Amino acid sequence: MRDRDYQIQWKKVLKAVSPAHIRRGIRYLKKHGARQFAVRMTERFRPEEIDYKTWFSLNRAKPKTLEEQRQTEFADPVTISVLVPAYCTPVKFLRAMIESVEAQTYPHWELCIVDASPAKEENGHRRTALTQTIREYSRKDPRIRCRILKKNGGIAQNLNAAIAMAKGEFVSFLDHDDLLEPDALYELARLIREDASTDMVYTDEDKVDRKGKHFSLPNMKPDFNLDLLRSNNYICHFLAVRTALAREAGGFRPEFDGAQDYDFIFRCAEKARKIAHVHRVLYHWRTHELSTSDNPDSKEYAFLAGKRAVEAHLARVQVDAEVLETPDPGYFRVKYALQGEPLVSVIIPNKDEKETLRTCLSSIWEKTEYENYEILVVENNSTTQEIFDYYQEIDGRNHVRVLRWEGEFNYSAINNFAARQAKGEYLLLLNNDVQVITKGWMKEMLSHCQRKEVAMVGAKLYYPDDTVQSAGTVIGMLGLAGHAFSNMPRQQSGYMHRASIQMDVSGTTAACAMIKRKVYEQVGGLEEKLKVAFNDVDLGLKIVSAGYLIVYDPYAELYHYESKSRGSADGLSERHLREVEFAQKKWADFLEKGDPCYNRNLSLRKQDYSLRI
Repeated sequence: MRDRDYQIQWKKVLKAVSPAHIRRGIRYLKKHGARQFAVRMTERFRPEEIDYKTWFSLNRAKPKTLEEQRQTEFADPVTISVLVPAYCTPVKFLRAMIESVEAQTYPHWELCIVDASPAKEENGHRRTALTQTIREYSRKDPRIRCRILKKNGGIAQNLNAAIAMAKGEFVSFLDHDDLLEPDALYELARLIREDASTDMVYTDEDKVDRKGKHFSLPNMKPDFNLDLLRSNNYICHFLAVRTALAREAGGFRPEFDGAQDYDFIFRCAEKARKIAHVHRVLYHWRTHELSTSDNPDSKEYAFLAGKRAVEAHLARVQVDAEVLETPDPGYFRVKYALQGEPLVSVIIPNKDEKETLRTCLSSIWEKTEYENYEILVVENNSTTQEIFDYYQEIDGRNHVRVLRWEGEFNYSAINNFAARQAKGEYLLLLNNDVQVITKGWMKEMLSHCQRKEVAMVGAKLYYPDDTVQSAGTVIGMLGLAGHAFSNMPRQQSGYMHRASIQMDVSGTTAACAMIKRKVYEQVGGLEEKLKVAFNDVDLGLKIVSAGYLIVYDPYAELYHYESKSRGSADGLSERHLREVEFAQKKWADFLEKGDPCYNRNLSLRKQDYSLRI
């Protein structure tokens, strides 16, 4: 990585760091070395096209909008119980939290505060500044209720006491020192009333400093994303759950204290009919020395509890898998067990380019730790004698069969032809200009593709200069579809580490994609009207529209010498423009709604998950 890639806005760094950050940074430096430490620092404090402070001021609800919300009357309004476990809360933070609830434009709420702080008894009455403050607010507003616990039962038990208090149809969870935007409950209620089957709703969030003035580090989330949730508790704040479901799921479990919300989210999500998402930053997570938002090391046990939460979830849904920690605390890798040894058919279209094909095949033979596969090399209009000599050399050996497609170049038709000749239960579409990096790559992809809910799996691809070529496809980016994190240095993990963790996507490049054969056939394979470009985009959208998942798996890595055999696509050619128009028209509804695996607050012009302006 070049020196300029390490440049950091040091004023921004110094403003954001705390002693806890420094201690954590020193540990990371010792464990991963100076180079990787610098990479993480660069990522955390990267310059944006628009700074978040400005972006947020432009995108939060304006006074006129808030007033319109206050005047809105909902038919059969849902009551939302806001649950707050309080423990030795600084009074100034408590007041700010309560007043952020009082400022809500949606009036149908109750605030249930459970106070587990230790206190002295005077004449049989509890006298603490915290208790007095809560009672002060409850006297002025009957929607604010408080329960004083005799002893601190831990965060899970205290939350359960709050759930027991709730009278609302939905319960939501607010930390005792955090803040809500005034339209938070309105937006939750709006989505709940749009669909009666909605059982869970969550929002985007950011961090706020001790003074409650400086907002930073926004977490712009996708719609419900199973594999991302198994990688990290991305839902976190602000979450509302149907009260009946919260109780049916068993509330919070003390054995997961530190990650009790992660465990709770899994158990509710397993039973929920629909999980909705508000694409707005409506929750501000307070940062100070003792909070996990600013100082994850204040609760290091939370990471172990988080790992156990993922393991418990997988056990409940009867999935045989191992959960591994990653270099980034709180982020996990799920390794799924293979079920048997089904045949995988690798399909590689080829024209000339003997050395390119040789490199590709050699990397497959060297890096594949799975025996039951075949390679179908599909010859199409080659002209050099050396490639035909090479075909003779490999045909019938080392898993290879050479097929011949006599028609004009049509990537979709070639792959569909090969799929009909394939014997495998799984198809692995592969460009001839890729080179496998990761040992066990085929096992890794197959372990995901075997899952009943998954139909397609994509890998992480790099350019030869060790920058990312593709980390999944974002629909709507660059007009139709774009590769996430394209041109980002390989050492970096991307926004919220999303280039380096497993998650569901709405598409993946066919330069390396594994697909269940039965689903490939079910959706009609690749669209042959799309001869060169966007056929993989179309295939992915057909797959997700049929109700299946596409998984991006960064633990299968390859180099991609993109379009080396046929040259790069001419973005101004008539053929290219026709294919763009065809795909845009066919998927107009999907494009209008936006990619559910992305966030509407993020840019469609840039590929780095930067803010949309």
